[in-house]
Amino acid sequence: MSEQERDRERERDRNRERERDRERLRAAVEARVLADWGFELPDSLFRFHDFIGSLDPVEASAFADLELWPYGVMDLFDAPGARARDGVDIRAHGRYYRDPPEFLTFLHGGTDGLHYGLWYDDGRTCAGVGSYYNNDGGGGIDRTCRTPLEAVRVTLERHWYDLHEDTGREPEEVAERAPGMARLRSKIGEFETGDRTATGADYVRAHTYGYRRPPVEPGRITTLDGGGALAAGETALGRPPHNGADEHAFGTHMAAVFADPGELAAAVAEARRRLAAGDPTEALVLGRDLHWASVGDATREGHAHELLAAAYRALDRPALAAVADAHHRHRDLPRVDVLEPKS
Repeated sequence: MSEQERDRERERDRNRERERDRERLRAAVEARVLADWGFELPDSLFRFHDFIGSLDPVEASAFADLELWPYGVMDLFDAPGARARDGVDIRAHGRYYRDPPEFLTFLHGGTDGLHYGLWYDDGRTCAGVGSYYNNDGGGGIDRTCRTPLEAVRVTLERHWYDLHEDTGREPEEVAERAPGMARLRSKIGEFETGDRTATGADYVRAHTYGYRRPPVEPGRITTLDGGGALAAGETALGRPPHNGADEHAFGTHMAAVFADPGELAAAVAEARRRLAAGDPTEALVLGRDLHWASVGDATREGHAHELLAAAYRALDRPALAAVADAHHRHRDLPRVDVLEPKS
């Protein structure tokens, strides 16, 4: 065997070992999340992890320039056996105050509490990606993107538009940042969205609902957080399907209900009555509304936890009930990074 052939064989051995390491890491993270959260991780999250690991220095700098960084469940890729601090449930890691139980954080957005989560309607399988600004009370959960890399691509294209359309930008800044962003776009395209040729505002218009009303989703019911709830029963308000409500009118009505102790008590009692009669739908949607609008109020927090945990158990979504329990115990954490520091 020639020296060149030996070099090629050694490189094949290294590649095989890297692939085995990758498969072992995937298995360890999958097993950890399934055991502690009850959630199955989608292939798209592992593509996102592979994408992060593939970035060269220029691409990594462009990614950081988007003010994005992996967080939450992604921390387990560095330490699949990581434990939470004493007295804290691991399911509180990366779980912000308003996160619904269906939301599993994987990415931080860097401003006003922007973060992204895998979305688990049934408490088992991922149904897409959600994102919202935890520190901005005006916005709801955006569930436009289906995968983590779609969310990264949308963020890049918004930054691309800002870079090229903001008349206050210095030409030197555009010249400095644009090449790295273009390279990052190409790298994303090697994993996903490579068939999408639009860029900037054209991409955002084509692949998000920022410029048009999202479609009504039968089978999902309107919730105050904007994410919608997967349920097939009846609600006390006769809520329309997800994206079918007048958001302002609905929000105004729910705010008035929550501000009146008598109306709130009556709404909770009705949800309990329907739950006892075999329909957990009102408990689910009202619980989600109260969770989103708790604003530190112990009464709302208590009602939200009671209704959500009971609804999820009635709907055979035990993993979501367990997350609701854990979050209720830890909603007052001063920070949501609960893992023990790596030694």
